[in-house]
Amino acid sequence: MVDSPQHKPGESATSEPVAAHYDGNDWRAEESVGYLLKQAIASIKSTVDERMSAHGLTDAQWQPLFAISRTEGCTAGDIARRIHCDGGALTRMLDRLEEKGLIARSRSREDRRVVHLELTPEGERAVAIVPHVLAEVLNLHLRGFDRDEVETLKRLLRRLIAAGSA
Repeated sequence: MVDSPQHKPGESATSEPVAAHYDGNDWRAEESVGYLLKQAIASIKSTVDERMSAHGLTDAQWQPLFAISRTEGCTAGDIARRIHCDGGALTRMLDRLEEKGLIARSRSREDRRVVHLELTPEGERAVAIVPHVLAEVLNLHLRGFDRDEVETLKRLLRRLIAAGSA
């Protein structure tokens, strides 16, 4: 048996009124915003993986490389938080990226326990394709949308994220 929520239907955990867009008695996953978002993400991710593999990059490789390229003086912990990845799994991936000559690790001069990550010249060349592939894949998925619809979609997604964070 599943425990019932701690709050009444139509209220959030903070006692703020919540619009009842869904009803647990008439639940259909295919009509769930969460399900639809997951399907959209899966489609985008699959296409990105396919396109990145043509450039010799896997999902587990391009994400940390891209994050390192966008974060000066970063550590493995910074990257793990940024790409929502387990620290242990990321450390193993960073080992492989270092073995491939795509990243370099250096100890901080201020705190020897801290290890900074940076791209090597080869890593910079590898990661240069990432924004182009991401733009191509998103444009593919947004075919048939006009500019206003894309801006509306982004605005609505930002509101959804903000509501979930509140």
